[in-house]
Amino acid sequence: MSFAWPWMFALLPLPWLVWRFMPSATPGAALRLPQHVALARSPAAKGSLRWRVMVAALAWLSLVCAAARPQQPAPPQALAHTGRAMMLAVDCSGSMAIEDMRFGNLAVSRFAAVKAIAQRFVEKRSGDDVGLILFGTQAYLLTPLTFDVDAVATQMAGAAIGLAGRETAIGDAIVLAVKHLDALPARARVLVLLTDGVNTAGKVAPLDAAKLAKAAGVRIYTIGVGSDAQTLSVFGMQLPAPDNELDVQALTRIARETGGRFFRAADGAQLSAAYRTIDALEPLARGESLLRPDHEWYPWPLGLALVLGCTLLPWRTLVSRRTVAA
Repeated sequence: MSFAWPWMFALLPLPWLVWRFMPSATPGAALRLPQHVALARSPAAKGSLRWRVMVAALAWLSLVCAAARPQQPAPPQALAHTGRAMMLAVDCSGSMAIEDMRFGNLAVSRFAAVKAIAQRFVEKRSGDDVGLILFGTQAYLLTPLTFDVDAVATQMAGAAIGLAGRETAIGDAIVLAVKHLDALPARARVLVLLTDGVNTAGKVAPLDAAKLAKAAGVRIYTIGVGSDAQTLSVFGMQLPAPDNELDVQALTRIARETGGRFFRAADGAQLSAAYRTIDALEPLARGESLLRPDHEWYPWPLGLALVLGCTLLPWRTLVSRRTVAA
């Protein structure tokens, strides 16, 4: 057993210091007698006062002990890790709402397809540091790099189209990802960038951002989302497909510049295949480290202090007041 904050025990003499050096309260109205009369306290009153002082002291000791955070090391636990940091940058611009992605016979929006498959991909990356960036007109870090892949998948499930604006800032998303990946110690740094368009916003050109990523040792895998069909079948009618402004050439150059690969995902099957390929190119290592979590014991002395504090309340006076009021 040890204490995380042992310096909290310096507060133990605080009640005595307050009683010793604080000025006494101003006396109120008093009955003045013509001669001095010694009003001795009864033995019962003295015993009650001594008991209350002891209980108060024990309550204060328990409270200070809880504030010092008593801990006990738990048995060591094996923690799998890969030494890899992976960031997902997902386009949530307005064009991601186009429903031209197919899962079998079901047509869904581009963003819905990306969300569904990205969640499964993230959940399989147990052992990696995983983070999530959403970008549109601007790029935002939604989830910092963390081992908690379930939290990242949950944040991905709650993302929405237009959350970061309606345009597409690919360069800014790469720069933001590189900034957070480069802040970690040297390790394998990977960025998976998903978009369906061309860079139309932001302060940094995508190719300039790719050069920055290469200098920081960040490998970028780009995935171009969106159907390449010329027509869409809607309720049996053949309608012209939305214009696909995917900048395949720029996404390919970004991937090659950093040692990654470009994937074309025209439907759900191709998107799943792209993730499987990235899994194969960036395999999970089987390293382990030992983690010794600390078991916190502060709730016990804190609970004891609360119970002892309740015994010091003037319950008899409160009950008598309620009786008189009744």
